[in-house]
Amino acid sequence: MQRLSGLDASFLYLETPAQVLHVCGLLTLDGSTIPGGYSFAELQRRLAERVALIPEFRRKLHNPLWNLSHPVWVEDEDFDLDNHLHRIGVPAPGDDRELSELCAHIAGQQLDRAHPLWQFYVIEGLSDGGIAVLIKMHHASIDGVGGASLITYLAGLEPEAPLPEIPREKQHNSGLPTRVEILRESLEGLAHRPFEMAKLLPELVELVPRWLGKTLRGKGMPVPFTAPRTSLNGTITGHRSVAYAHVDLDDVKRVKNAFGVTVNDVVLALVSGALRQFLLGRGELPEDPLVATVPVSVHERTERDHGSNKVSAFFASLPTHLGDPAARVFFLAEANRLSKDHHYDIDADMLADWAQFSPATAFGLGVRAYSSLRLAERHPVVHNLIISNVPGPPMPLYLLGARVTALYPLGPVFHGAGLNITVFSYEGKVGVGLLGAKELVKDLWPLAEALPEAMTELLKAMPA
Repeated sequence: MQRLSGLDASFLYLETPAQVLHVCGLLTLDGSTIPGGYSFAELQRRLAERVALIPEFRRKLHNPLWNLSHPVWVEDEDFDLDNHLHRIGVPAPGDDRELSELCAHIAGQQLDRAHPLWQFYVIEGLSDGGIAVLIKMHHASIDGVGGASLITYLAGLEPEAPLPEIPREKQHNSGLPTRVEILRESLEGLAHRPFEMAKLLPELVELVPRWLGKTLRGKGMPVPFTAPRTSLNGTITGHRSVAYAHVDLDDVKRVKNAFGVTVNDVVLALVSGALRQFLLGRGELPEDPLVATVPVSVHERTERDHGSNKVSAFFASLPTHLGDPAARVFFLAEANRLSKDHHYDIDADMLADWAQFSPATAFGLGVRAYSSLRLAERHPVVHNLIISNVPGPPMPLYLLGARVTALYPLGPVFHGAGLNITVFSYEGKVGVGLLGAKELVKDLWPLAEALPEAMTELLKAMPA
């Protein structure tokens, strides 16, 4: 039995049929690299071998009535790969748009909590003769860095890669706990909570005025609830739209070096340029910068070894109001420096520590009330969208024997922020996955097509 951290569990509590909180990864594969050639049966055999070794793929939620704290992970003693592995075909002609529509349909469906929280879709019938895989995992079980690590467990550096080596202590989840075990542990956790809160309060009381002071003096990240309203910001449903694109990593590095900025600055400048063109095309470009929530991994800074999600976040201003691409880069370099300094004022574990007190019932009722009352359209906009940047491997990977030719991550959207842009570097390319709430943004391909154009703008604007 392994209890979920409060942060992991929060992704369960905040989930509704409209606000589904899993993450997806779309991988395109060259099946000809599989020894003997591609067949679904061979892919199935290879996946079964690895899933049998990796406990994260065989654990499921256990949350009986007598559990008084967050749910626990337990071994699924009736695990059946057929509940997770699916074989489907993309409609003809099998190009990017048909594939994206199929992925959008899958991305909008909730995972079944009676089983381990993941699915693996093998998609055949692509126009280039290749195959695609859509991997879907709940955010309660992984964050961006964790998701990339799990993919590497399924993949290797060559078609006949050996099976992954899993530390012995992680190879097996415990079986179903007894009522006494789970009730005792729940009560012990509840008994300690007042003391834990008493330890956290002084730090919070000291931080709030200092943190807000920086914000109000313009020395930190943007103030929440000051983002301009766009059509991306409203109540969402379970329907999704998907698109994707890529640019060369060498081009990103050339711009980084020419301007003397960071890779993340260039990524945000790239996205800002594409969003500017996209919003101009919709006739709704705001006069003020957009505000993005940028998740930040704290894997290297955390002192907590419990839980799957080790993440924090900061708000970033996106200079979509600036027409000059060079001006956007310089704007972001300074704005990101202030935001990161401001963000580092907060302890890496503060979000996770306070999330331990997250109440399931209150969160669930709150989200449903927020949705039914359409409150996202009644108060000032907190943020316009979510942008994530996850570093990936520079070398080619082989997923179950098939060479991965591209990888596009697809993150979740929330009420009030109906667009998620997630960036992943892999083998000299920067893949950009776009996922939106369909009622707010029906077609994301104009935004995807604007990304290479924004990259060209940045290259042309480089200082001589």
